[in-house]
Amino acid sequence: MLQIVNLTCTRGDRALFGRLSFSVQPGELLHIQGANGSGKTTLLRTLCGLSQPADGEIRWKGTSIRQLADDYRNQLCYIGHTNGIQGDLSAAENLQFGTCVGGADSAADIAAALERVGLARAARLPAKLLSQGQKRRLALARLLVAAKPLWILDEPLTALDINFGAVMNERLASHLAAGGLVIITSHQELKVSGRTHKISLDS
Repeated sequence: MLQIVNLTCTRGDRALFGRLSFSVQPGELLHIQGANGSGKTTLLRTLCGLSQPADGEIRWKGTSIRQLADDYRNQLCYIGHTNGIQGDLSAAENLQFGTCVGGADSAADIAAALERVGLARAARLPAKLLSQGQKRRLALARLLVAAKPLWILDEPLTALDINFGAVMNERLASHLAAGGLVIITSHQELKVSGRTHKISLDS
């Protein structure tokens, strides 16, 4: 379980949100909503341990993530706005690196993931030659092989076509069905079967 207790995050002298509390249980998806500038990305980065809150605590299985440090980070897969792709590496090499970090090590898994996201023909191309939509699909291909219980996803459906959006919804649903946890920001309505709930940073 991930538990957030009285979390306050600031940007400069301005509070983005204060005393925010919620929890996410195995098999649950939390959809975080809010206008641009409301602090959604800051919240996700804070949940990953990449940014520090002004106040409050984040607990993983009852223990503060500050205490757990890398033991906690090894339990999550984070995909942010910037995709985390190395342009000089091929699509396959990028995914191979991601799977080494994520726990999968099979070349067959990598090939199957690239096929699933429509990048099989681009497997050997340098990632810098891919379109923005292809780069996003490559980043999200990590979710097809990531052996991590907690997924934290910042606008994962941006630059995706409708067909791949359906693939993502299916993958999210299967992760939840296996007892995974998902925290996601999206301006789009999610069509994911399973236990889902929402919070808004505008309120």
